[in-house]
This record gives sequence, structure tokens and C-alpha cells, in this order.
Amino acid sequence: MGKEYTTELCMDFGDDGQKLLPVVTQDYETKNVLILAFVNKEAFEETLRSGYATYWSRSRNELWKKGLTSGDLLKIEEIRINCEQNSLLYLVKPRGQGACHAKKANGKPFSSCYYRKINNDNSLVIIEQ
Repeated sequence: MGKEYTTELCMDFGDDGQKLLPVVTQDYETKNVLILAFVNKEAFEETLRSGYATYWSRSRNELWKKGLTSGDLLKIEEIRINCEQNSLLYLVKPRGQGACHAKKANGKPFSSCYYRKINNDNSLVIIEQ
């Protein structure tokens, strides 16, 4: 039976557990996309253990529990996996003021990392005020 039809979790993090899988993170209630990040085996297991979204920071090369320093934690409500078991969807309840590290003019974080849109002229405009 292929990965598409099994009830067994069989994600492949590689022999050393360092292979990265993408994770789309959505607000559980609004379904707004908050973040696209990555997990390795350690980050996924920490997410399961703690109940809070934990990723692998590619830029810092370390475990990253979202909101640990800012207070903007993301409480896991549900975890879904795609048909080929090579990407994840975290449905979360934000436990702070926002999900993005970027800040609005008032100093509060944007609720999502996707707070800008691309115009036809390739300029960016903030859509979340």
C-alpha cells in the first residue's frame, strides 16, 4: 500500500534526521496562512512533545520554537500531512499579538508573514494595517 492510502506515519527525515520538510502554518479558526517554515525530525518531535509549533531555522541552523522570545507562541490544534507524506500543515491558535517577527508602525507584530501583496508593477503594498 502506498503512502497515499496507509494509516501509518512514514515521513522521511533522512538517515540523520536532518532532511527538511516544509510546513504551512495556518490559523485554526480563520485559516489564514501565517508562516511557511521547515522541520527536521528534532523539530517535529519537539512540536509533538510540547504542543507548540517548533521549526528548524535554516538561517540560524538551530531549533526554533516560534514565539519563545517574543511571546507569540503558536499552539498546535491539529497537524495534517499531505498525500506523499513530504509536507505538513499545522493548524494553530496564536497565543500572542501576531505570528510574524516584522512589526507594524505601532510596534505590534503582523498577524501573518504574508502581510504584503505584489502589485502589477512589482512593487509591494502592505495589506494588513
